[in-house]
Amino acid sequence: MLHTVRTAAGALAAAGLVLGLTACTEAADKAVDQVDRAVTDTYEVTYEVTGKGVDSIDFHAGGGTAMEPEIETVRQPALPWRKTVTLKGIMPPAVMPTAVDAADAEVSCSITYKGKVLKESKDSGTVVAGGCIAVSPLAG
Repeated sequence: MLHTVRTAAGALAAAGLVLGLTACTEAADKAVDQVDRAVTDTYEVTYEVTGKGVDSIDFHAGGGTAMEPEIETVRQPALPWRKTVTLKGIMPPAVMPTAVDAADAEVSCSITYKGKVLKESKDSGTVVAGGCIAVSPLAG
């Protein structure tokens, strides 16, 4: 009788281990799929910059990698300035206007994704360098 109980307990333990490993493998596969999507999927955002005295606008335009995006620059932009770009995975959307004006520069920027403002900022002064940086909507 004791031998039968030990055999049954061993079989149950083995079955539990197999089911547990299967569940862990499925969870790991799901996590890998989510990471792959977060790195390779694309999304569009629209940058907007308004104000006066803006000398340049730096922004992530989709080049480079998600972790090391290339920065593009527009010098002496006509305002209001607007640009829609396609970014990759966890690449953060970012637009950074720079303004210098002795009579007080004014800068406003925003980042919009699917009609929702992800980030907006407004600043003024003799020298304004700041901008809007948001978290990728695919990251969260």
